[in-house]
Amino acid sequence: MAIPLLEVTPTTQNQRVEGYEVPNEDTPAIYRLADAISDTDVDAIIWAAYRQIFSEHLILENYRQPFLESQLRNRTINVRDFIRGLGKSSVYRDEVAETNSNYRLVDISFKRFLGRATYGKDEQISWSIVIATKGLHGFIDALVDSDEYRENFGDDIVPFQRRRFKDRPFNLVNPRYNDYWRGRLIEQYFGGRSFYQVVRTGESAQRGIRQAIPANFLAMAASVTPGGSEYQRSSDRARNIASSVQIPDTTRESTTPPPTVKPTQVALPYRYIPGNKTT
Repeated sequence: MAIPLLEVTPTTQNQRVEGYEVPNEDTPAIYRLADAISDTDVDAIIWAAYRQIFSEHLILENYRQPFLESQLRNRTINVRDFIRGLGKSSVYRDEVAETNSNYRLVDISFKRFLGRATYGKDEQISWSIVIATKGLHGFIDALVDSDEYRENFGDDIVPFQRRRFKDRPFNLVNPRYNDYWRGRLIEQYFGGRSFYQVVRTGESAQRGIRQAIPANFLAMAASVTPGGSEYQRSSDRARNIASSVQIPDTTRESTTPPPTVKPTQVALPYRYIPGNKTT
């Protein structure tokens, strides 16, 4: 028995309010397959879809999906099916789904597929149940087949960030994974071969690997800072006081004139040369 989607109360977001903005450079470009009249236009649609779903400024060659591209060029599938295929690809699974928790996967996927952020933690919990019961492919199908997707993008428009005003564009500024996954990757990579590990007899190599994790290192550095958080303030205060102190003039004035040195006449060798007249 499938678990129904939990009800979520929407929060106030830009895309839920009608706008009266004058189009400018912040207005997202709309890529529509119905307007494509050449191969160049189709290429622009494909690259826009890659940027939106894979969240990459430059698409790597091994990220491309040639089978889906050929189907879209031949108009065998529409843009919505192309977006669905990118979400179900191994690239999206390896680079996004496997490196994040279900809650963050929901938030990232909403930003890339629906063009908006989630309505808080409640919506993340609600849709994470869909991931747990239907898997990644079922979750992507639920997003692409949702009424919200159809109303805003239909079958021919590449998803974009609606009412772009904050964190623009957020599908390109979000990191692929959080700090906890980066620390886990570092721990797996070093595997006892880290030069950060403590070279002491009887101490575990795991302790050294944990010290290489940036978050743990920053916490350790903050704990050994002299004086804690007040150290920098007291140091700056001392510098300001030292720079404002005037050093008194301790030079002495002498009333006696300095001694004069009279030139002394010296007999140079050329005076003894015959024919030179001496005065």
